[in-house]
Amino acid sequence: PRFTSEGGQKFAELTKNLAGTGRSIGIFLDDQLLSAPTVGVEFAETGITGGNAVIQGRFSPEQANELAVQLRGGALPVSVEIVENRTVGATLGRDSIQRSVYAGAGGLILVLIFMVVYYRLPGMIADVALVIYSLFTIASFAILGVTLTLPGIAGFILSIGMAVDANVLIFERTREELRAGKTLYRSVESGFYRAFSSILDGNVTTLIACIALFWLGTGLVKGFALTLGIGVAISMFTAVTCSRTLMFWAIGFSQFRKPKLFCPELN
Repeated sequence: PRFTSEGGQKFAELTKNLAGTGRSIGIFLDDQLLSAPTVGVEFAETGITGGNAVIQGRFSPEQANELAVQLRGGALPVSVEIVENRTVGATLGRDSIQRSVYAGAGGLILVLIFMVVYYRLPGMIADVALVIYSLFTIASFAILGVTLTLPGIAGFILSIGMAVDANVLIFERTREELRAGKTLYRSVESGFYRAFSSILDGNVTTLIACIALFWLGTGLVKGFALTLGIGVAISMFTAVTCSRTLMFWAIGFSQFRKPKLFCPELN
């Protein structure tokens, strides 16, 4: 860096007065002393002119480069004030992740039980599809190298809920068709057809939000958006493809072609 013309004149006058006296010129950056060089006697008559100077000393290359970078960088435009300072130990972080994993696993088990109790045979099929979804999603995380932070785990758990929502929409549409008097095969076929647009709209909207969060967010927010986006994309595939395939495979057996297995109030 070089002084302005006015700064160069003041610096020349200062160094002229200090030349050969042994007194130091303190160089501070953000109230921290970086260096305190002295001015040689050879500058006693004119001072250091030209608006710049050279600091000589017994510096290692690393020290000289560090000092040069600090001097070129200059002071910050605003003062730095510590608003909050937190230190999270490795043990605490590991414990938080373990608790999140346990909470997610517990929630998944409760969802699996609820689906079987409330939706009977379709609930069992949804559980199988949900397990397939979980395996596909975890495999995708491993292939893409996704790091599961706490927000990332939260995004994955939320995507499980959305995968369940898709199956719930399909099964409710199927029950409506059964109550309307349609055959089981037609009811299942119509249930998937009628629910598809709602599933697609909801998932596409969520994916758009995930893209915006990943593009505009910071590190932790990006992790949440990435895991949620991957989970939603896979859930749309498993809900429509895997659940449909398993459902039609099941009703191909005579023991499963009973309306009461799909809608308890029907005989």
